Amino acid sequence: MEDIEDLLVGNGAGVPPGFRLPVPSAVGVNPKQRKKNGVTKLTVVQDSPAPKIPGTQTIYIKTFGCSHNQSDSEYMAGQLSAFGYALSDNPDEADLWMINTCTVKSPSQSAMDTIISKGRSAKKPLVVAGCVPQGSRNLKELEGVSIVGVQQIDRVVEVVEETLKGHEVRLLTRKTLPALDLPKVRKNKFVEILPINVGCLGACTYCKTKHARGHLGSYTVDSLVGRVKNVIADGVREIWLSSEDTGAYGRDIGVNLPILLNAIVAELPLNGSTMLRIGMTNPPYILEHLKEIADVLCHPCVYSFLHVPVQSGSDSILSAMNREYTVGEFRKVVDTLMELVPGMQIATDIICGFPGETDEDFAQTVDLIKDYKLAQVHISQFYPRPGTPAARMKKVPSNVVKQRSRELTAVFESFTPYIGVEGKVERIWITDIASDGIHLVGHTKGYIQVLVIGPESMMGSSAMVKITSVGRWSVFGEVIEILCQNNEDVPSEEACACSKEQEPCSATSDCCNQNPTLEATTLLRNDPNQDDHSSRNLIGWFLRNRKNQSSKKMDLTSSESKEKQIQDLSHRSAWSLVDIALLSGILLSLFTIVALFLNLGSRSLSSK
Repeated sequence: MEDIEDLLVGNGAGVPPGFRLPVPSAVGVNPKQRKKNGVTKLTVVQDSPAPKIPGTQTIYIKTFGCSHNQSDSEYMAGQLSAFGYALSDNPDEADLWMINTCTVKSPSQSAMDTIISKGRSAKKPLVVAGCVPQGSRNLKELEGVSIVGVQQIDRVVEVVEETLKGHEVRLLTRKTLPALDLPKVRKNKFVEILPINVGCLGACTYCKTKHARGHLGSYTVDSLVGRVKNVIADGVREIWLSSEDTGAYGRDIGVNLPILLNAIVAELPLNGSTMLRIGMTNPPYILEHLKEIADVLCHPCVYSFLHVPVQSGSDSILSAMNREYTVGEFRKVVDTLMELVPGMQIATDIICGFPGETDEDFAQTVDLIKDYKLAQVHISQFYPRPGTPAARMKKVPSNVVKQRSRELTAVFESFTPYIGVEGKVERIWITDIASDGIHLVGHTKGYIQVLVIGPESMMGSSAMVKITSVGRWSVFGEVIEILCQNNEDVPSEEACACSKEQEPCSATSDCCNQNPTLEATTLLRNDPNQDDHSSRNLIGWFLRNRKNQSSKKMDLTSSESKEKQIQDLSHRSAWSLVDIALLSGILLSLFTIVALFLNLGSRSLSSK
C-alpha cells in the first residue's frame, strides 16, 4: 500500500500540514477489484456507513504506551474536537475507533491485536496510530485499516474523514515535526505532556521504538518556551517534559538539555503554582551535564525526580544491549544527583532474562537494586521484538526469565521507602483523583505520592500537608493550609517553600531552599494497607459530599470560598467525631436488634 503523499495528483509532492484533500483524486484508497460478467467493479475495503455530515460523528480513542504516546493522542483528540467530532470513552457508542499503539513490548502489541479484532467484529471503522504501524507497516493485523504515522498526527482529521467514508488511508512518510500549538484535549486538564524531541541517538539491540520514532529530532528552544507560556496561561499545574531520551535533547540543533531547562524554568510562575517534571533520560547524555541538571532539579518549581533506566546491573549484558554506558557510569549519575540535590529521587528500569544473561549477571542486577533501594523500579521480562538484533540472539529459558522477574520483584517490594516520613510537613501539588474516588492525589517536591481528603475544588491547588500515615506505594496526608487555590495567587516570597524547615542545596549556593523528602513513589497503585483507612475513607466521603452540596447552594466569591475551605479543614476532626458517633449508634442499634431476635428464639425453643 502506497503512502498518501505518493498518490497526490500532479508531481506527487507532499502537502502542507492541515491541507484538506478531496477523494478519490488525492487520497490513497485501497480498493478491491471484482469481476462480474466481465465488468470490473471497485469496492472499498470497509462497508460504507450511512452518509453523515463530516465532523458530526463520535470518536473513541484508545492509547497504549508512554507519555509521548499520550501526548500524541491528546493532540489528535484536540484536532478532531476542533473540527466538530465528539469524543467518547464508550467504544459502543462511537462511530470510529482510533487506536494509538506501543511497540516496546509484545503484550502491548497483543493488546492492539485484540482491540482491532473487537472493532472488526463490531463493524467499526478503524484508524491505527503510533509506533506499531510506523515500525511494522506490513503486519497482517493492519490489513484493511487506516494508519496515521507518528509524525503525521497533524493530519488526523483527513484520515478520519476518509475512513468514515469507507476508504483505507495510510500516512507514514516522515516529515517535519508536528507543530506544538495544535489544538489539544488533555486527559488531565492540569497536566501538560510536552514532547521536546522525537527519536533518539541510541541503537539498543532490543528496541523496536527506534524503528518507529527514528533518529533524534528536537524542537527549538523558542517553540518549547512558547508552548510553556501558553499552557501556564491555560491553568496547567504540571508540565511533563517527554521524549524517547530527554538527555539527548538538542544535539541535532546545536543546543543541549540544560539550556532548554533554564529557559523553561525562567517562565514558571513565581508563586510556585506550576511544577516541571523532567522526563526519562539515558545515562550517556547527561554525564557531561550532571552539575547543570542538579542545579535545575534544585529549583523550587522543579520536581526533584528523574527516571534513569539502567536495564541491567551487569556490564556484559549492557554491552550486549548496546546501551553505551557501564554500571559504574549509572552509579555516577545516581550518586552525583543524590549528593547535590536534597530529597532527590531516581526511578529506573530492569529487563530480566536478556539473551545471554547468566546467574552471575542477574545477581549483579539484584545487588545494584539492593544497594540503592529505589522507590520506583519498573521490572519487565525480555520480549524479543521482530526485526531487532536481540530477537536473533539465543534466548534464556522462559521459566528462568519468569523466576528471575519474580525474585527481583520480591526484593523490590520488600523495601520500605517511606519509613520516617510520617509526621513531616510537606508542600504538595494536587492534580488528580485517586482510583478509590475519595482521595485527591498530590505529589511532594520529591514526587512522593500523597493521598489527601478534600473537595474536588482543590484540584489544581498547592497545599501544605502533614503526613499522617504511610503505605508501600503512597503516603496519606492531612491538609493544613491551601497555598494556591486553582488560579488564586499567594505571595511569591512564601510560594516556593516546600516545608517549614529549609536546607540549602548542595548544587549551588543559591539554587534552592528545599527540605529533603524521601523517595518518590510509583504512580497510583492499590495500597495493601488500604483497608486500614476504610473508616477514614467513609468519613472523607461524607465530607466531600457535604462540601459539594454546600458549593452548589452558595455562590461565594473566590476569597470567601478560600476562607471557608480553610475553616472547614480546621474543623474536620470535629466533624469526624460526629460521623463516627452516628455510625457507632447505627451499629449498636443493629447489634441490639440481633440480640433481641436471638433471645426470643432461644425462649421459644426452651418453651417447646
